[in-house]
Amino acid sequence: MVERIVVGSFDTNCYIFSNGKKECIIIDPGGNDEQIIANINMLKMIPVGIVLTHGHIDHTASVGRLVDAYHEEGISMKVAIHGADKKYLGKQAEKSTLETLKDLGVPNPEYHRELFPTLPEADIILREGDTVFNTELVVLETPGHTRGSISLYSEKDGMVFSGDTLFFQGIGRTDLPGASEKEIMKSIREKLLTLPPETRVFPGHGLATTIERELKGNPFLR
Repeated sequence: MVERIVVGSFDTNCYIFSNGKKECIIIDPGGNDEQIIANINMLKMIPVGIVLTHGHIDHTASVGRLVDAYHEEGISMKVAIHGADKKYLGKQAEKSTLETLKDLGVPNPEYHRELFPTLPEADIILREGDTVFNTELVVLETPGHTRGSISLYSEKDGMVFSGDTLFFQGIGRTDLPGASEKEIMKSIREKLLTLPPETRVFPGHGLATTIERELKGNPFLR
């Protein structure tokens, strides 16, 4: 089961994913925490963890609020991210986020400090081949947009959450600190385009697609 919620000022795709059990995970909660909680309640599920495809604030903004909200209900949620992006959480989060906003050309990046609560430290450091919580999602290291960008692949379900690496008719930005056009193209060609063509792709922004569709029509991959 995949439930998409478009959140935050950057229209980020936050996903609620479940293997059909009562438990679920939250992927990239970049804002609108109350809406995320409402959708999980509507689905009558219990979240067991948060997985971040990378550390940018438009994918992490609601992490602290969600952890706190569920803690008050007696539910302990773990936060998982790749080690190369752990600087976007915990003590280094504010500095790393303000630097990124500045490089994005966001006016008065200092103003955004008040919009986001303190982000907790990572509980779980992910690496290639790890399975995520109690799901069948497997971590694929797909650096390029950030050094610690990952994708989450389920062979059984025929789907991949590609974060900001691969989009419908596009690829992730590579003009930010830690980004690399060479690395993102390598990640896409070696980790994503090698998946079965019918694999459904759920990106960090925009519409869902398939590997086959991007192989045939993505202008950045010609």
